[in-house]
Amino acid sequence: MRAVTVRGAWYAAGLALGAATAVAELLLTLLAGLSLLLVLAWPRGRRAVLRRLGAIAAGIADAERRRLSRFLGVRISDTYDDVRALRYVVARWPLGLLGGLVLFCMATGILYVGFGLFGWFFRGIDHPWAVVATGLAGFFLVFLTVQAVFGTALLEGQLAGRLLGPSHQDELERRITQLATSRAEMMDAVHDERRRIERDLHDGVQQRLVALGMLIGRARRSRDTERAGQLLLQAHEESRRALAELREVAWRIYPTVLDEAGLRAALETVAERTPLPVLLNYAVDEPPGRQVQTVAYFVVSEAVTNVVKHSGATRIAVTLRREPGARTLRLHVEDDGSGGADSTGGGLLGLAGRVAALDGRFAVHSPAGGPTEIIAELPCA
Repeated sequence: MRAVTVRGAWYAAGLALGAATAVAELLLTLLAGLSLLLVLAWPRGRRAVLRRLGAIAAGIADAERRRLSRFLGVRISDTYDDVRALRYVVARWPLGLLGGLVLFCMATGILYVGFGLFGWFFRGIDHPWAVVATGLAGFFLVFLTVQAVFGTALLEGQLAGRLLGPSHQDELERRITQLATSRAEMMDAVHDERRRIERDLHDGVQQRLVALGMLIGRARRSRDTERAGQLLLQAHEESRRALAELREVAWRIYPTVLDEAGLRAALETVAERTPLPVLLNYAVDEPPGRQVQTVAYFVVSEAVTNVVKHSGATRIAVTLRREPGARTLRLHVEDDGSGGADSTGGGLLGLAGRVAALDGRFAVHSPAGGPTEIIAELPCA
């Protein structure tokens, strides 16, 4: 309730400022209409007038954009041109005056309520039913105008987004560019993953198998029974190590526990296998889809691995949170290391590519001296 009250107060302040700017916008609209009427048959003069009016409208639109961001929580980019700014100013002044009218009605309702309370408690009442009716009418008017404040603020945001925001063509071009970039990043991440798997198999498992073959060959050629037994024992130990490394490589490729027991069990296994203390806070009421779980797992796994290898940290905190009914899974990994992580490095760039492939958001905050924070937001719908 308190948050709604504070937000309503901010909205009311924003509408009050918007009513003041609406007067300037109305004057500019009248000036634009008169100026264009005078040069209607003169193309060069019309273009000069439009250029001048557009520059003035762009300044007003910038002020409106800051007002919307400050008081109404509406974020509008500054990529619009002067023509779109002029259209917005011309279309916005009726809505600004409507906001002023709503606030005037709210003030009138408050005065009615105050008059009823003052007359009831501090003065003699000759017509009590009239005082009661006045107070109730004031309460009703305040109630309606509070709803109107929120509705007008919503209309302000929609109008600005429609006239100042990117056009449909611009949005399509941005989306195509984003998809092409995320596709290229995902392909790079896949190639890097293949090279890492090949390197793990070549430098780890393959060397173990070569050593195992050599030990078995020496045991077969040995004429000393005791010596052959020792070689076979070493070969047996080497086979166990090779099997353990093969399981480790398979786990890094894709953990079967993710399918068998879910994301939480897979992350708990990551925490158990990590040599540093890992505090896992899993606050996800409704499990996300399989692709989201897979990306979340690899983001946490790779981030924890990078912390162990490079940060010099003593602890790691992993938080996954999804509110009931929310469409986004928020993932946060923080360590107390030395900081200075390079977000353009191969490991973090690969994680960013995985997140971008799901149309999610990825950010790294790692100032010198720490702490390092990795934040990912994955859409679940």
